[in-house]
Amino acid sequence: MDAEGAAVARYGFVIDQRKCIGCHACTVACKSENLVPLGVYRTWVKYVEKGTFPYTRRAFTVLRCNHCDDAPCVTICPTKALFRRPDGIVDFDQSRCIGCKSCMQACPYDAIYIDPLTHTAAKCNYCSHRIDQGLLPACVVVCPEKAIIAGDLDDPTSEIHAIVAREPVSVRKPEQGTRPKLFYLGADDASLTPEVQTRTNGYLWAEVRPDERPPEALRGTEYLPGPADARVAYDVWHPKPWRRKVASYLWTKSIASGVLGLGGPLLATGALGDRARWWLGVPVLGLLFLALTALLLIWDLKRPERFWYLLLKPNPRSWLVWGGYVLLVVGALAFLWALASLVGWPGAERALAWIALPGGIAAAGYTAFLFGQAEGRDFWQSPLLLPVLLAQAVVAGSAALLLLTLVAPEAGDGRRWLASALAGGLVALVILVASELLVPHANLHVAKAARLLTHGPYRWELLGLGLLLGVLVPLGALALGWATGTLGFWGAVAAIAALVGLWDYERIWIEAGQDVPLS
Repeated sequence: MDAEGAAVARYGFVIDQRKCIGCHACTVACKSENLVPLGVYRTWVKYVEKGTFPYTRRAFTVLRCNHCDDAPCVTICPTKALFRRPDGIVDFDQSRCIGCKSCMQACPYDAIYIDPLTHTAAKCNYCSHRIDQGLLPACVVVCPEKAIIAGDLDDPTSEIHAIVAREPVSVRKPEQGTRPKLFYLGADDASLTPEVQTRTNGYLWAEVRPDERPPEALRGTEYLPGPADARVAYDVWHPKPWRRKVASYLWTKSIASGVLGLGGPLLATGALGDRARWWLGVPVLGLLFLALTALLLIWDLKRPERFWYLLLKPNPRSWLVWGGYVLLVVGALAFLWALASLVGWPGAERALAWIALPGGIAAAGYTAFLFGQAEGRDFWQSPLLLPVLLAQAVVAGSAALLLLTLVAPEAGDGRRWLASALAGGLVALVILVASELLVPHANLHVAKAARLLTHGPYRWELLGLGLLLGVLVPLGALALGWATGTLGFWGAVAAIAALVGLWDYERIWIEAGQDVPLS
């Protein structure tokens, strides 16, 4: 009911896969009605084949936004550009979008894309402009087999209500808890579950474009063969929304949060000595990497000129918004700390140095909650992500501070404290990452992403750059530095190797999490 007590509809779709002939009329009508550019799709048809010749069959699956009752894209959108109308349609306000692509990561159905003309997100909106005029969505009108049924799910007189009530319908990924309103009638489960499908480097009529090919297909082998006897014969391209900029953002934020979170207590307790250059160098170094983090975040936006919408048009449910606030507050604390050091306020310096510890923890850890809202990427939903991020901050912060000792050598026993923190952080990080990758996984999606790192195309980077250069070389260098009394030189070697290995792990972790298809 609306505010005036009138009944409000709850619109949804039923796709009758027993009738769909794979003609793509719905795709063409959708593009024409909504001026969807080439290369992106609001509605598309996927072909999945099962069996062995000559006993084979092909299923056509119409895919699009599911207009979820509990839509994760609405929750994560930082500017309320995505919203759920009273009639259940998940609609989109292009004028508020900053192009952060977080909605693409939150959608478990791969239904959102970046419009190459407006550089904002877009998706099926149930042809809401037609609904408001009492018309059916364009795809429903053109379907020659009446395989697409649209209507009010709560109206007992509607055709869609009757079908959902009496027929054995299916939905995609019910385990996500999004309560989708796109139902499939007569669907083969294998055609709705991308994790069980096998993908190769070719489609029905063409080779897969190089930037679309999954990692294993680049080597001419099958991409993570699925347990079902199902092969993708035709699909559309879905690029990875987040790439090196986001990996670099995780890296610079780990350095900033680690420098402040470790450096503050070590200075406040006297472990790093009491020299003015340390009291100024630590907050300035943290502030520098916080600024780089913010610049990377803005640079990754498709509409960077709108970055201020994050603060002035915020969605309080989005951890992207709260992350922005955390970075602002921690940056302000680092600035005040540096200012207190410049003007000589020792009491304020020590107070701010202690406050830097919870600030560093907050800056390092909020990303775990942000990635937790990226519900489309199950690999990022690990309960170990928060401790992993904190361990990464310890590694990155201690490594950066060890390098700072080269230009601010009066650190007392601080270099040994930092070397111990680096060694302990590396050991903890290896244990946590191994626990993520090697233990039994929650579902097939997570298992496939983990396998890409442990047995797939990222294996040698994980072992070579991540483990060998990023962990074993630093631990060996630290041991050599302790044994020979030359911790200054070997500590710097360990720090550089650890930072390089950490950045590479961030990159392949981001990539692998997006390699398993969602549709």
